Amino acid sequence: MAGPADRFPPPPFWRTRYFAMEVMVRPDRRGIDLADVTRALARPARKQRQRDGRVRHWYWVAECQRRLRVVTEPDDETVHNAFWDRNFEP
Repeated sequence: MAGPADRFPPPPFWRTRYFAMEVMVRPDRRGIDLADVTRALARPARKQRQRDGRVRHWYWVAECQRRLRVVTEPDDETVHNAFWDRNFEP
């Protein structure tokens, strides 16, 4: 889990250094709206805990016609990753 020195506080939400410095600067992720990340945390269509304790949240973004996967640290509030999930199976 990310420690206090490894996570950035809101706004828009708690996030790891990795998310802030690596994920959101990637060309394939620049189209992800941070408001959709917030909505995924608040109202996921599906939620699943991974073996490493991190939590996956899936959210349908109607405007993009795509499924967003947001992965949080085990605390279920610190965002570690977000990407368009092409392999989602309900």
